[in-house]
Amino acid sequence: MPDRPAPSPTVRSATRDDLPVLKEFEQGIITAERPYDHTLKPDPISYYDIGERIDSEDAEVAVIEIDGEIVASGYAEKKRSRHYIQHEHHAFLGFMFVLPEFRGRGLNKLLIDHLTGWAKTNGLSEIRLTVYSTNEPAIRAYEKAGFAPYITEMRLNLDE
Repeated sequence: MPDRPAPSPTVRSATRDDLPVLKEFEQGIITAERPYDHTLKPDPISYYDIGERIDSEDAEVAVIEIDGEIVASGYAEKKRSRHYIQHEHHAFLGFMFVLPEFRGRGLNKLLIDHLTGWAKTNGLSEIRLTVYSTNEPAIRAYEKAGFAPYITEMRLNLDE
């Protein structure tokens, strides 16, 4: 019997029906980021109101499905740029997550392409994101997608 071709990924806008899976993804992101940030509060915490972003006209929450299973997520959100920047608004990417067993297949790039299209359609000419400076795998993935370092945010904790 011949091998079946691997199912191709489908990128689509998220719906409220996807929220249970997306909330699990959020916890996956938090777990992955804990080693990079000891200032995070103990669990349970939440970074995002994904439902609000799904409902918003100023955001696009996207998921990737393979064989009917959601395996990746991300969002782009219209944000006001600082008053001294040439463009009034930019797109901000967040909630970028790929299930571990699906990493290395270019799914992050598919998400970024989809979210870039949304940004262009909404007249946004720049996309920004934040990533922990020591999260080298994420930095490499974003650089591979065309992102470049811009500003380094630094901190000094006076309680340490």
